[in-house]
Amino acid sequence: MCELPNPPVFLFCLPQHFRPEPTVGGPSQALLFLASIGIRRAIYLQTCVEILHALTSNQWFTGNSARHSEGLAGQVKAIDSIPAKVMAFLLVSLAWHQMSAPAAQAGEPALPKLKPDTLGAFERYVRLVDTRNHVELKRGTDLLWIDGLPGEQRAEAYAALKRGEVKMRKLEVLDNGEPIACPGGMIHHWTGVVFIPGVELADVLGVLEDYDRHSAYYAPDVEKSKIESRAGDHFRVFLRFRRHKVITVVLNTEHEIQYFRDAQGRAHSRSSAVRIAEVENAGKSDEREKTPGDDGGFMWRMETWWRMEERDGGVYVQSEVASLTRDIPTGLGWMIKPFVSGIPKESLTFTLEATRRAVRGHIANN
Repeated sequence: MCELPNPPVFLFCLPQHFRPEPTVGGPSQALLFLASIGIRRAIYLQTCVEILHALTSNQWFTGNSARHSEGLAGQVKAIDSIPAKVMAFLLVSLAWHQMSAPAAQAGEPALPKLKPDTLGAFERYVRLVDTRNHVELKRGTDLLWIDGLPGEQRAEAYAALKRGEVKMRKLEVLDNGEPIACPGGMIHHWTGVVFIPGVELADVLGVLEDYDRHSAYYAPDVEKSKIESRAGDHFRVFLRFRRHKVITVVLNTEHEIQYFRDAQGRAHSRSSAVRIAEVENAGKSDEREKTPGDDGGFMWRMETWWRMEERDGGVYVQSEVASLTRDIPTGLGWMIKPFVSGIPKESLTFTLEATRRAVRGHIANN
């Protein structure tokens, strides 16, 4: 649902015995150039790198030693300790924010805005996804992504769904065999499917279309939900997303959603987030929305495709999501990109599991 690629500033304190002494001639020497972007941020980043240097030297965590490797990137990649990896991510995230936060002084770097070429690349990507979905739905068979697997793998995937698992897959649409470049942005594209036994298609649609209660069905990711208008199978919906992953981000979003009844026991829907605004100081007296596209870039766009198919004594529910976020600054991708790329998968997995729980709960209460 909600994807968080650019952690903003967060504050934490380290116990005294976790604070390493400044190194001499180590990574901190390379940070002198930061004086040009402000002493405060230079101090933040210098401290982060010194602590990271201590991590890679295995000064904090015992049991799993860091392998020796040249360069800062090599040092971080070599960390074996899970706590060390977590702390390393936190430190680099803090340093990243301090270098990319809105300028407090003239000449300091600001967060990137959503640019026309970034948006254009995403819209081109979405058109290709729409075309593929149209072809598959018109075909009317093999509607789940697992149906495209080889025979033995497909059988195992269906067995896993019957055991209650969620089957996920990362997607990438190519244009004439080539990846679509998205300058200044990252496109995240995942699909997942879940099986809900003992229910009918109408039960699933009853939950999915009950947007006024999505804040209950999909809590805590959906904090507020409301149907703003409805005309038959077309909805305009407000959803307030709250996502916590190291830090908390709140987004006010509006969606245009259309449902289609394809055949007996089959339906699909198409949803576009037509407005996404990051909320600053959420829940406080000075809460405000940032200008869409001129914010932290946690989520600039989101497009969703749902498919529902009733068979095998239940309903298969598949959701496919493509979202657009800001890119990761050059030089930090090796550290942050794997973390960022995993968040959409976690969000979609949660959404499908929450859908199953909500449908089962609806059946039990009626």
